[in-house]
Amino acid sequence: MFGFNKKEKYPWDKYYTKEEVNIKDNKMSIYQLIEASAKRNPHNIAIDYLGKKITYKQLIQLIDKCAKSFLQIGIEEGDVVTICMPNTPEALISLYAISKVGAVANMIHPLSGEQEIKNYLVECNSVALVMIDVCYEKVSNIIEQTNVKKTIVVSASNSMPFFLGIGYLVTQSYKIKKPKHDNKYIYWNDFLLKSYSYHGNCETKTRIGQPAVILHSGGTTGNPKGILLSDFNLNALYEQSKGVFKTLTYSDSILVILPNFHGFGLGVSMHVPLAFGVKLILVPQFNAKKIDELIKKYKPTVITGVPTLYEAMINNAGMKNVDLSYVKYIISGGDSLSISKFATINKFLSEHGAKVKIMQGYGMTESLAATAVTHGAGYREGSIGIPFPGNYFKIVYPNTQDEVPVGEDGEICVSGPTVMMGYLNNEKETNEVLQKHKDNRIWLHTGDVGCIDEDGIIYFKQRLKRIIISSGYNIYPQHIEKVIEEHEAVLNCSVVGIPHPYKVQVAKAYIVLKEEYRANHNIRKSIEEHCKKNLAKYSLPYEYEYREALPKTLLGKVNYRELEEENKGKKKYE
Repeated sequence: MFGFNKKEKYPWDKYYTKEEVNIKDNKMSIYQLIEASAKRNPHNIAIDYLGKKITYKQLIQLIDKCAKSFLQIGIEEGDVVTICMPNTPEALISLYAISKVGAVANMIHPLSGEQEIKNYLVECNSVALVMIDVCYEKVSNIIEQTNVKKTIVVSASNSMPFFLGIGYLVTQSYKIKKPKHDNKYIYWNDFLLKSYSYHGNCETKTRIGQPAVILHSGGTTGNPKGILLSDFNLNALYEQSKGVFKTLTYSDSILVILPNFHGFGLGVSMHVPLAFGVKLILVPQFNAKKIDELIKKYKPTVITGVPTLYEAMINNAGMKNVDLSYVKYIISGGDSLSISKFATINKFLSEHGAKVKIMQGYGMTESLAATAVTHGAGYREGSIGIPFPGNYFKIVYPNTQDEVPVGEDGEICVSGPTVMMGYLNNEKETNEVLQKHKDNRIWLHTGDVGCIDEDGIIYFKQRLKRIIISSGYNIYPQHIEKVIEEHEAVLNCSVVGIPHPYKVQVAKAYIVLKEEYRANHNIRKSIEEHCKKNLAKYSLPYEYEYREALPKTLLGKVNYRELEEENKGKKKYE
């Protein structure tokens, strides 16, 4: 049981009821949780995929059929099955079918390189693969070097409405190299037919103390690692969400842009809404320029995304007269929002009739990407709010377990029911990140810098590993970014450390201006004066570079590591 304690130094217990904070392990698998939701709302729409609708009753029927097919091809309890898919119904059907038979779902990015896919398959000892057909060429080059016995191939057109599917087949499908149906490859529809040949037991397996899902992340060191998450981790997030999303009902719908191989996407955008009985509007391939079309067509009551999604929404001319009064929750995660961006987004929402403000979530894949959020009485612009009910936060001096005084910066540590079981095959880094403190709780050392004020409001500052140390001073790039982004001409900014002969490192700012501004002398001077006014002298950027766009990761975050790589080995200011 996870809950708050009156002895805690921060007053989080005042934000929730006693029932909301006591998160119990219901011993259910993730499949069983969704099955229970389907029994409550069998005829409600579970998935809307490009206009094709699947009810909760139909979803469970498809999952059960898929589970029998997995058993028929030899999948056993404890086996690892890899899902390499965009947001399609088949990805979710496979996930919960894998759960039903007691196997483990390994979620990977379909845009991964072939060597990355091989590493994921080998590291997890995956015995089967469910993949989108566009991955075949990459997979065919490495599959013989893995233990995968059967690959299930899914066409992007498979679950599309009839005429849309025909259009895809005519215009796109012929461009894709595809495998022949043989002993190693089987197409999705043929795979499901195998369920009719299975006559054995297909009772739901429960996995106490065993992983249900493997996600992948760079963790606190940047090195890719498999993250083991249990049924309880995923189901606890649903129990916690009851205390946050209090008006969410089966009549709501959520725009699912975040991918299934991402903690925020899988947990907050898919599993939790399905447990609530909400309709998922699955978006397999997101085009930021068409965000207005998605919102106009589907009118989602819940929107989740990274900050770049909301930048796209605000700057989309098609959103000019769109009414957002029906939106209940709009949530940002995956990257931090500056106070100015909070204000800009909230102003946009208000101007479009929304009665809600943007909620900023905080978490890591190691904690299922949602451990705190700005909401209710704990709402403060620029903060990450308060813990989800049942979670604890503390701030410690870096590389210690000793707490800093209230209001001081240090490393953020999290304890609660969504904290991972550990890293796959990596006991050393598991023990470094998951530490038992004097209070006998297991704490996740996040590698993030933040603080907690007297009201228990939590503030994220930046990644601990991203600190620039210049002449002995600690410089926080994200603080500089927030200041620069508060300038009226700046759309976004990324700051990295660059070499310096005697200071070791100094800050360099990469800046993208808003469309109506140009990087002329006056604008450059204005931004530099703005920085001099709002930043300590030692943290002022030594260099400013103006670009049309900043590099992004596959998940849409600014790829500051790529900018750092550009500057490695360069000698500056000699």
